[in-house]
Amino acid sequence: MGSTRGAVRIVVAVVGVVVVAAYAALIAVNALVLDPLAAVPGATLPQIHARVDAAGTSVAGDVRGVVVVAAVGVVLALAASIVGLAARLPATVVAVMHLGVLAAGALATFQSGFWLGTDVADTFPTHGGAHTIWSGVLYMTSLAALVAIPVVLFVATVRTRNTQRRRRLAAE
Repeated sequence: MGSTRGAVRIVVAVVGVVVVAAYAALIAVNALVLDPLAAVPGATLPQIHARVDAAGTSVAGDVRGVVVVAAVGVVLALAASIVGLAARLPATVVAVMHLGVLAAGALATFQSGFWLGTDVADTFPTHGGAHTIWSGVLYMTSLAALVAIPVVLFVATVRTRNTQRRRRLAAE
């Protein structure tokens, strides 16, 4: 039984990192590729970058900012997995830590939209808001993760209580 729980913890830890990495990748692709292309229809990404750079802003700095913000989430997910596995925390606790990172991803999504998004809006005749559906997908994913945290904790609490009750009845 212990090895099954250990295997479940490993699966939860790995899946958590993979899901957070996918979320982070979508943040970066949306902020650096999809949103600029949607904001300036008909222009290629190199054309957008050239014009933004010519306006006196740094596309390279924008890229660095977005990549750093996205990488922070992956590092947090890795840390949650390593700590969870090293401390032999229950799979539900490891899952909740990853859900917390995903929920906090809404802040990363918001921040990542500012760097290149603001420079594109300042350079081209467009507004600075989101131009694709993907920001909404990221925000809704974060909301779902936030809602899932108390649900997972409640289910784990009920399961633990029921297990303890069954053991107590079996001992009588």
